[in-house]
Amino acid sequence: MRIEHDYRRLPEVLHTAVTPDAADAPELLAWNEPLAEALRVSELGIDRRRCAEVFSGGPLPDEFDPVAFAYAGHQFGMFVPVLGDGRAALLGEAVDESGRRFDIQLKGSGRTPYSRGGDGRSWLGPVIREYLVSEAMHRLGVPTTRALAAVATGERVYRDGAWPGAVFTRVAASHLRVGTFQFLAARGLEADLVALADYCIDRHYPDAAGADDRYVALFRAVAERQAGLVAHWMSLGFIHGVMNTDNTSIAGETIDYGPCAFMDEYRHDKVFSSIDHQGRYAFGNQPAIAQWNLARLAECLLMISDTRDAFETVLSEFPDRYEAAYLERMRAKLGLLDSCAGDDRLIADWLVYLEEHGLDYTLSFRELVSRIDAADTAVFGDFEARWRRRVGDQGRDANELAAAMNAVNPLFIPRNHRVEEAIQGAVDGELTVFENLRSVLDEPFVEHPALAELANAPEPQERVLQTFCGT
Repeated sequence: MRIEHDYRRLPEVLHTAVTPDAADAPELLAWNEPLAEALRVSELGIDRRRCAEVFSGGPLPDEFDPVAFAYAGHQFGMFVPVLGDGRAALLGEAVDESGRRFDIQLKGSGRTPYSRGGDGRSWLGPVIREYLVSEAMHRLGVPTTRALAAVATGERVYRDGAWPGAVFTRVAASHLRVGTFQFLAARGLEADLVALADYCIDRHYPDAAGADDRYVALFRAVAERQAGLVAHWMSLGFIHGVMNTDNTSIAGETIDYGPCAFMDEYRHDKVFSSIDHQGRYAFGNQPAIAQWNLARLAECLLMISDTRDAFETVLSEFPDRYEAAYLERMRAKLGLLDSCAGDDRLIADWLVYLEEHGLDYTLSFRELVSRIDAADTAVFGDFEARWRRRVGDQGRDANELAAAMNAVNPLFIPRNHRVEEAIQGAVDGELTVFENLRSVLDEPFVEHPALAELANAPEPQERVLQTFCGT
């Protein structure tokens, strides 16, 4: 096991040593052995009892040296100068065989200097949700933080009632955020901003090091990853729910799965988050919010680079960069294996049809596959005839097209009502739904006949209308 602490090179104002709280009666609920092997930390899972102790707060192996990080952030458009890891402890960085480093962080392991009056704990629900959704996102090919472990603490956490406590172990390329830069910029700490930017280049964007202006190159690289990331979200019907700048990863990963959700029926303005009262982070707003968040990063970097025009150029290019990434993903989902003028209109008309008819976003793509060379009456109205002509003009075999579409259109997603079932089961001490969901979400593009019902859209009485932050 190789654990390092390279983040200690960052300015001291950004991190504080902490000691996680050991749990009363830890019980290991889930251990991600393939991820543990990739990180070369499998030895920590050999003894299940000891594994539960470590990943609920301790006693910790000597290799770990936990800290909590400070950051700021715009939350629903309002700037908060001090946020930080209020219930998280970064244990260290695992280094894989290729030399890449990954943060290992506990969430829900007790108070830190940034808890702002909170108890630093997590109840079981958010732990189950983040484990399932983050691993599903990974299997769907989306850049994301990962789930290494979930541990019940044997304690009660008080929110709207008394709930079983738990700790989640998150793995990330790093936990640096736009809000990390904002924390330093708000204090005028230019030398520390230089150190943070240089660290990000070293760790995530080494190609930027040789650029004429390394900080513009860093900004461009971050913008490119954000464009691709949000385009991937949009192609899957994923709604992050809380796209604050403190939840915008510099590494370009999806981070923080509090009020997130996958759409059932398609709606461009869909909102699930219980705290998003104005719909700021509605599904269709996500690309524009990503650009807004990047503008906040540019403001920070302008303190250490005076090439304003270059930053503005990168920002102005973002919509086109996003649109190109989005069209590429949506063409693949519709079996458009080449590029033709008018594809953007065809894609838009498909979404209009789904919305007007209240159709399930995920399953409609899978049903469309069966219509490639159908001879019966169209299921999807006039759109279907146009789409069939378009895919037919490619001269591809129907089976080849079907295989290509099924390879990018999932059959299984972590549907809200199923995640809620898994949470309720776990609260009741029953992990069957959780384990079944893990099984199908590990292979979301293939059929699982014994668990086929987990692909179904919810019945009206099963719909989940709101999702909630983990705190």
